[in-house]
Amino acid sequence: MDVDAVVTWVDGADTAHAKKRANYIEQSGSALHENAINPHRWVDNNELYYCLRSIHVNAPWIRRIWLVTDNQTPDLSPFSQGFRDKIQIVDHAEIFAGFAKFLPTFNSLAIESLIWRIPELAEHFIYFNDDVFVSALVGKTDFFRDGAPVLRGKWVDYSSLAASPEQRQDAALMNHYNQIRSAKLIGFDARNLFHGAHAIHPMTKSIMARLFEEFHAEFIKNISHRFRVTGQFLPQGLYNHACIKTGNFTTVSKRDHIHLSSGVFDKWSAREVTDHLLKAATPDIKFLCVNDLPVVERNIPDARNLIEQIIGSDQNSALLI
Repeated sequence: MDVDAVVTWVDGADTAHAKKRANYIEQSGSALHENAINPHRWVDNNELYYCLRSIHVNAPWIRRIWLVTDNQTPDLSPFSQGFRDKIQIVDHAEIFAGFAKFLPTFNSLAIESLIWRIPELAEHFIYFNDDVFVSALVGKTDFFRDGAPVLRGKWVDYSSLAASPEQRQDAALMNHYNQIRSAKLIGFDARNLFHGAHAIHPMTKSIMARLFEEFHAEFIKNISHRFRVTGQFLPQGLYNHACIKTGNFTTVSKRDHIHLSSGVFDKWSAREVTDHLLKAATPDIKFLCVNDLPVVERNIPDARNLIEQIIGSDQNSALLI
C-alpha cells in the first residue's frame, strides 16, 4: 500500500503574498473574525524544515510528499537530492481547478477541503500542517490498519458552545465551532462528537471524493471563504465522523502525541513546558505539534536544538523495516 504525505505551507512574509492578502483584508472591511486574520497564521518560522526532516528520518517509507503552496517554493537545499526528488510542489491553482474564482485563498479550511484533488495523490495519504513533526520511528500501521484510518482525538461535549452564539467571536474557540459543524453534517450531535487531535490526519482520497459529492453545496461554500469563518466545517473532522459512522476506523489505545498550543506559557512555566516537550523524545510519543515556535523559543532558547534531538538523526530510519 502506497502512502503519501500532504503538507500545507505558506511564507506570509513574501512580498507578493503579503500584498494581496492585505488587499483582500481591506476589501472585507471589519467583517472578518479576529482568528481569521491573525498574522500568526501565515508566518514562516522554518517549521517546514523540521516537518520534512522528521518525515525523512522517521517515516522514510512515505512514497511522495506533496507540498501545497500559493505560487511559492520553499528552500529545500538542506535536504539530499534523493529526498528532494520525493517532494512535489502543488500550487493552489491545481487543487482549485474548476473553482479558480475562489482564488486567491488565505483560508486553511478551504485548502484542506480540496487537497484530495492533488493529481496522482495516493489513495491513502497523511495530512500534515507544517508545525507537526514525526518524533519517533513510525510505520504504516500507525496511520492505517486494514486500509482504515487510525484516528487520534477525544470524545467531547460541546453542547454548551453550540447553544452560545456569543462565544462564536472568541478566537480561541473558532476551531471548536468548525468541529461542531463537521460533526453535525454527518449526523453527530454536539453533545457527543470526536474532536480530532492537533497531530497528523490519515485520510483516503476516495472517501473525500464521496463526501465532496454528497455535501457538494457545503464544500462549495467552504472553499468560497477567502478567510476563515466560524460557520465553516473542518474537512478532517468531516472525514473522521464519516469513517466513525460507517465503522471504518480504529483509534490509538493511548495518547501518542504532544501539542504545545499557542497559549501554553499562560498555563505553564518554561520549566514545565520544557519537561513536556522532552516527553516527545520517548518512543511512546510519535508526533509533536508546536503551534508558535517563536514564543516557545523566546521562553526556551534552545527549543530548536531540542526539536532536532527529538526528531533524531538519519541513522534512525535505517532501523525501520
